[in-house]
Amino acid sequence: MVRQVRLGRWYLVAVGLIALTLLAALAMLGIERAVRVNALAETRAEATSQAAILAAGLESELNKFSLVPRVLAVDPEVAALLGGQSAGREVLNLRLAALAGQTNAAAIYLMDARGLTLASSNWDRPDSFIGSNYGFREYFSGASKRGTASEFALGTVSRRPGLYLAERVGPASAPLGVVAVKVEFDSLERKWRDAEDGVFVTDAGGIVLLASNPGWRFRTAEGSGANGQAVDPERNARRFGVAQPKRFDLPATGDASSPLRMIEKIQPIAPVGWELHLLADPAPRLSVALANGRLAGVIALALLGLAGAGAYLWQRQRQSRAGAQVAAQTALLREQLQQANRLATLGQITAGLGHEIRQPLAAMRVYAENGERLLAADRQTEAAANFDKIAQLAGRIGEITAEQLHFSRRSPEEPREIRLAEVIDGSLLLLRDQIRQKGLTLDRPAADLAATTVRARHVQLEQVLVNLLQNAVQACGEGGQIALAIAAEGNTVRLSVSDDGAGVPAELRETLFQPFVTSKSEGIGLGLAISHDIMRQLGGDLVHEATAAGARFTMVMPAA
Repeated sequence: MVRQVRLGRWYLVAVGLIALTLLAALAMLGIERAVRVNALAETRAEATSQAAILAAGLESELNKFSLVPRVLAVDPEVAALLGGQSAGREVLNLRLAALAGQTNAAAIYLMDARGLTLASSNWDRPDSFIGSNYGFREYFSGASKRGTASEFALGTVSRRPGLYLAERVGPASAPLGVVAVKVEFDSLERKWRDAEDGVFVTDAGGIVLLASNPGWRFRTAEGSGANGQAVDPERNARRFGVAQPKRFDLPATGDASSPLRMIEKIQPIAPVGWELHLLADPAPRLSVALANGRLAGVIALALLGLAGAGAYLWQRQRQSRAGAQVAAQTALLREQLQQANRLATLGQITAGLGHEIRQPLAAMRVYAENGERLLAADRQTEAAANFDKIAQLAGRIGEITAEQLHFSRRSPEEPREIRLAEVIDGSLLLLRDQIRQKGLTLDRPAADLAATTVRARHVQLEQVLVNLLQNAVQACGEGGQIALAIAAEGNTVRLSVSDDGAGVPAELRETLFQPFVTSKSEGIGLGLAISHDIMRQLGGDLVHEATAAGARFTMVMPAA
C-alpha cells in the first residue's frame, strides 16, 4: 500500500513536470512570435524612414545637376561657338572644366546640331569628348526635339556608367546644338555600400541603374514594368552593354537553414522617373530581439523556478524539522527502552547479587566477633589479620554495588577507548553467582587478547555482553560450558559468546533480532533486538553464527 502511494505521488510529480515543461515551451514560443513580429515591424518602419531620406538626397543631387545645362544653354559664349566663332573655344573649355570641378560632374560638353562635340570639360585628357559625335544618343535626339532630355548609359569612351542631362541650345525650329552634363554616382554608391544593407535604383523599365553592389547593375528587378524582358536588345546593348538583362532577385539573409527575406522599401525619384529601393536586413535586429525575448523568458522561468524551489525548500525544512523532532523522540524512546532493558536485566540478577553480598557480610561478622575475642586474649597480630580480611570483604561488596550502579545508570557518555577486559570483568561480576549456582565452566580469553581496545560506550557494551552471557547461562544445562573469544580483524574486533546449550531453533534464525521474537516461555523477546540496535549505533553489529552444537553470538566493534 505504501509503495502504491509513493508510485502515485511520483506519477503526479512527473505529470506536473511535463505540464510545466509544455507551458514553458508554449510561453517561449509566444514570446518569440511576439518579439519577431515587433522586430520586423520596427525594421520596416526604420527602412521606410531611411528610404525617404536617401531618395530626398538623390533628388537634391539630380536637381542640382539639372540646372547646369539649362544655364549653359542660354550662355552667350556657347551660342557664339555654335554660331561659328571658334576663337572662344579655349576659353569655353576652361570654363566647362572649372564648372565640372565645382559641381563634381564627370563631364560637361557642347555638341553642334549634328552631335559633334565642339567643347568639353575634359578637353585636355586622353579620353576627351572633343571631336566625338553623339548624335546617336537618345539624350541628344530627345533634347533637340523636346528641349530637355536625360539618359542613363555607359560612356562610349570611358565605358563608365552615368546619367546624361541634356538641354537644347536655340529654338526648336532651328536648334544650334545641345549642352550635356554627365553625372557619375561612384561616391554615392560607396556611401550606400558602407551605410546600408542594400540600395539600388531602377528606371521606368525596371533596369537597375545604381546599386550599392556593382553586381546588381543592369539587371531587371523583380516586379518591374519590363518584367525581366528586354524591349529592344539592340538599344539595351548600346546603353547598358547587355542585350538581355538578367533577372535580379532580392538576396536572402539570416541562417541558411531558415533564410529570411530582405525587407524592401521603394521611394520614387521625381525628376527622372526612377525608383529607389532600400533593402533592410531584419536578421540582426531579429536575432537581438529573439535573444532578449528568450533572456526575458528564461529570467521569468528562473524566477518562477526560484519561487518553486523556495517553496520546496521551505517545505523540506518543515519536513526536516519534523523529522529531527521524530528522530529526537525516537532516540529518547530508544534510550528509555535500553534503560528499561538494563533495569529488567538487573532485576533478573538481583537475587544472585544479594547472595554475592550476603556471603561477604556474614564472613565480615564472623571475622569481627573473632577479632574481639583475639583482642581480649591480647592476640593482636591475629586480630589485625581478621580486620584486614574484613576490609577486603568490604571492598568486594563495594565493587559489586558500584557495578550495579554503573550498569543501571542512564548516562549520555561519548564513545571512548575501552579495554575489553573491563567490560568482561564488569559483566561477570554481575553474573558470577548464576554461573556458580549452575556449576558452569567459563573459558575466558587470554590476557593479551582481553587487553584489546575498542571504541564504544562502556555501559552499552556491557549491557549487550550481560544479555548474551545471561542467555548463554539460561541455555546451558547443569555443568555446561560457556566460552568467550576475542579476534581482531583489520579495523574491527570480534567478541564471541558461545555455549553448549540447545542452540537457536531453525525457524527463529531469520527473525532472531526482531522485537518480540523469543524461544523462552517467560521472555518477551526484546533483549537481542535491543542489543542488535545498540551495536549498530556503535558502528558495529551483532550476528548469530552457526555452530555444530549450542549457539554463538558475536559482537562486532570498531577497533580503537
